[in-house]
Amino acid sequence: MRLTAEIWTSAYLTRLRLNDIPAFVVKKGDATAGAVLVKLNTLDGQAKVFQREFNLMEDRRDWAVLAEGEERDVDASLAKQRSFDPDLWIIEVEDRLGRTLLDEPGLNE
Repeated sequence: MRLTAEIWTSAYLTRLRLNDIPAFVVKKGDATAGAVLVKLNTLDGQAKVFQREFNLMEDRRDWAVLAEGEERDVDASLAKQRSFDPDLWIIEVEDRLGRTLLDEPGLNE
């Protein structure tokens, strides 16, 4: 059984908060089945966006970089994604060290 997008997002934001990593929901999507994108803003003009992809070889879902580079270019990529997916969730994480916690147990599965 998979978690809903809203429950996963709430748990993710809590985990970030417990690690003193600022994050907020930029766009709230469909509560049950919306895809979730995570934008990492390193507060130096650079950013990355992560999305879940299915790894066929290992039969699991992994986080992969969708876009990275200058923040304005990454934001343009996010705007494009939003234009064809109204159910999309976007979470922005602000961390100078580049931490997203997406590789931790429970978030990387």
